[in-house]
Amino acid sequence: MPCFTVHIRDEWLAVPCRDTTNTIRWLGHEALKRYVKNKPDNGGITAVKDTRFVVRRCQGLGLLDADDTVEDVLEDNDFVELAIEGDTMSPDFIPYEPGVSHLYPFTSICYISLDGNTLTSTDLVNLGRGLYKIKLTQEAERKVVQARELLDTIVKENKVVYGITTGFGKFARTVIPVISFFCVGNPLSPERTRMLLALRINVLAKGYSGISLETLHAMIQAFNASCLSFVPEKGTVGASGDLAPLSHLALGLIGEGKMWSPKSGWADAKYVLEAHGLKPISLKPKEGLALINGTQMITSLGAEAVERAQAIARQADIIAALTLEVLKGTTKAFDSDIHSLRPHPGQIEVALRFRSLLDSDHHPSEIAESHRFCDRVQDAYTMRCCPQVHGVTNDTITFVQNIINTEINSMCHFFHCTQNCSTTNFRGETISGGNFHGEYPAKALDFLAIAVHELASISERRTERLCNPSLSELPAFLVNEGGLNSGFMIAHCTAAALVSENKVLCHPSSVDSLSTSAATEDHVSMGGWAARKALRVVEHVEQVLAIELLAACQGIEFLRPLRTTTPLEKVYDLVRSVVKPWIKDRFMSPDIEAVHRLLLDQKVWNVAKPYIDKYQTEYIPESRPGSPTAFSLEPPASPRKRVRHE
Repeated sequence: MPCFTVHIRDEWLAVPCRDTTNTIRWLGHEALKRYVKNKPDNGGITAVKDTRFVVRRCQGLGLLDADDTVEDVLEDNDFVELAIEGDTMSPDFIPYEPGVSHLYPFTSICYISLDGNTLTSTDLVNLGRGLYKIKLTQEAERKVVQARELLDTIVKENKVVYGITTGFGKFARTVIPVISFFCVGNPLSPERTRMLLALRINVLAKGYSGISLETLHAMIQAFNASCLSFVPEKGTVGASGDLAPLSHLALGLIGEGKMWSPKSGWADAKYVLEAHGLKPISLKPKEGLALINGTQMITSLGAEAVERAQAIARQADIIAALTLEVLKGTTKAFDSDIHSLRPHPGQIEVALRFRSLLDSDHHPSEIAESHRFCDRVQDAYTMRCCPQVHGVTNDTITFVQNIINTEINSMCHFFHCTQNCSTTNFRGETISGGNFHGEYPAKALDFLAIAVHELASISERRTERLCNPSLSELPAFLVNEGGLNSGFMIAHCTAAALVSENKVLCHPSSVDSLSTSAATEDHVSMGGWAARKALRVVEHVEQVLAIELLAACQGIEFLRPLRTTTPLEKVYDLVRSVVKPWIKDRFMSPDIEAVHRLLLDQKVWNVAKPYIDKYQTEYIPESRPGSPTAFSLEPPASPRKRVRHE
């Protein structure tokens, strides 16, 4: 029999429906009858049939017509909200917001096998986006079972072991059965909660936590159904792991608090699990600790930050190359001989990308030819020094990615069942260590924010050069009829504002520490804030570079009919597929958002990458255009010797 979950004020009510030809009005009345029945004062409702209300789906908040039949507008186990006329939205109802989630529908069943050792930041982000489901390897299952057997022995023998039969921190000497931690703030998005849950599963799959295979399988089932707990984004100090947010993650899994799924939107956890045929997890000894101790909040957010940083860093080179073309800069500064003298890997890589996009022999550029014989000796630092500035960002991203990938596959509990490295057997020992401390990812993500910010800092200056006629030889603010039209004036102001905001966000959070847990946890990493602000910095960088890309493409319009190199023309065409040229002033925010989406989806990189790869693999001789500063290294001719005549 179909059944629907209806939310009225502070109650969730299950309403069976034998006849799906009944109307939405009937469903509302049935739900109200059950609501009134459960309230001693009838909930202030005197007559159900006279009560005026509206009904909307929890997913998308779409209003339902009272005269529509249930079978036409709802599916079995759908969640709906009934709002009584005169009521405000119930304070414990968290609506599903359209556009918050971009989870991919599972059109095919693709799995990633987790073993706790091989997951990467790229895999984790794809798991968050819903591209894959999860299963365990056989070896992981074997290790999980073996560790659990050791824990059961400890419990059976009534040994006092920290976190198994005792409390935590100051209460380490107290034997307690239950724990609880809380945090505050808006919930993580569904994608980020999926990442958090996937990463927790991966760590537990290592087989050192003592969690039971039954509980781990239940977590995997919840992940694969996208039943996601309400996890507030604030409240971790990154010391004894991310105790508070991971406690919220566990709370939904045991049927308490709120959960979200694509099917239900936000609802009570027990109803969301039930709607997907799942049961709340019943925790066994030590499993509370296994679920909540580790750096997975910091690390999962850090994985997204470093992946997005890597994507925008590559595309920043392409955008800067297009700006250089529009400003009629020279490619001499990217000569490989220069960079071989200062062989930082990132610097060499960026210079190579610039050559592959701008090489006039390989990709003829009419714009470059138009100023080939000008007398300009050098360009401003914002163009000439891109390999050095972008390069150190690339090297920092590589450094941070290595730390994040190590952390993804690390055991962060302060307790674990220790395994002898030289054998496959457990030592039969429990050790309280400090792997929970978040200093590694916290420091790394502070570094990441500082490094990736520089891409925006230098980009904003290039946008200024594009908009300033005294520097660009282009119309002021890249628009005709200046004064009547402001063109890119305010877009540049927006870029400047974002860069300024980033300067504050780049202050390291990991230099701070406040003692917690009655001085038991007397040094903390503040890694949660390091991760969240790193993500904000990366997003601002993406937006600043989106503005530069729009400005560079607008600059191209004033150089027509001249054309740039083939790969950069492809980038121009991509931008023009979503944003038309700027003829007169219009609302620019949608344009910036459209180009930002191109960068998020890495479409700018995907368009240019084949040309970059071809240039690198075919070993095309490097072109070296003429320069006013060129001179010959041939020794001067010797003066003719005088012949003495006697």
